Amino acid sequence: MSKLKQAVESGQFVVTGEIGPPKGVALDKCLHDAETLRDYVTAINVTDLQSAIMRIGSLAVSAKLVERGLEPIYQLTCRDRNRLALQSDLLSAWALGIENVLCLTGDHPALGDHTEAKPVYDLDSVQLLKAASTLNQGYDMADHELESVPDFLLGAVVTPGAEPLEPQIIKMKKKIEAGARFFQTQAIYEPEKFEHFMNQVQGFNIPVIAGIVILKSAGMAKFMNENVAGISVPEAIIQEMEETKKEDRRKKAVEISARTIRQVKPLCQGVHIMPLGWDELIPKVISEAELGREVRALSGEG
Repeated sequence: MSKLKQAVESGQFVVTGEIGPPKGVALDKCLHDAETLRDYVTAINVTDLQSAIMRIGSLAVSAKLVERGLEPIYQLTCRDRNRLALQSDLLSAWALGIENVLCLTGDHPALGDHTEAKPVYDLDSVQLLKAASTLNQGYDMADHELESVPDFLLGAVVTPGAEPLEPQIIKMKKKIEAGARFFQTQAIYEPEKFEHFMNQVQGFNIPVIAGIVILKSAGMAKFMNENVAGISVPEAIIQEMEETKKEDRRKKAVEISARTIRQVKPLCQGVHIMPLGWDELIPKVISEAELGREVRALSGEG
């Protein structure tokens, strides 16, 4: 059983991180980034052609993490594969020792660096969850019995800051019915909105891991406000970043991330820290957010 599965099933507060595979075949930096997280997170998301930009695949990088004794959360998107390939990749993942899967629809190719690429979208995220759950039960989507059976921990995503919120809640319920056993959220910068969301879904009784994107600059905040649905960075935080000297931005980024974690921690079952290249800040964020006890629990200490 994966450490993540043990944690979510036991009600332990979970800390997860994230790495992005490179655009090329050299994995040294990517794996170094993952090693930076070893003592601080339960599992590490490996993104799947994030933002529809061609990169080395999440399956290969996830397998490399397993080889190093790190626990990946294999992100799998519907954008590039039909149901044959999706099911095959899931079985391949299990054979390679990968036990956690985050099922996603995937950004449209029009948003990426190969805009002429044809999207597949044979399945959506709900259908992918159902397909993976069916594999766990020993059958493929055509109702053919498998010779041997995986036992994935399946996760999904939700956007607590979406407006209107109701469609997110409806789809979240569908994802749970399809087999999702935990949720990671889009980046949160407004704890009040997150609290409202959690109040709406508390009856679902499923672990929600709050997304924390380390904010690098006021420009990054403004870009997300304008281009990323469901993310709203308050003007007060943007002003904080604008008033921060360039050499102090990392310190301010840690401060904002840690403050947000402290605010949302009583509301959820974990945090998912997305450093976007500032991986070395994660230990500082965890320390300032007072997550030391959770990290010790991860390592089996006290």
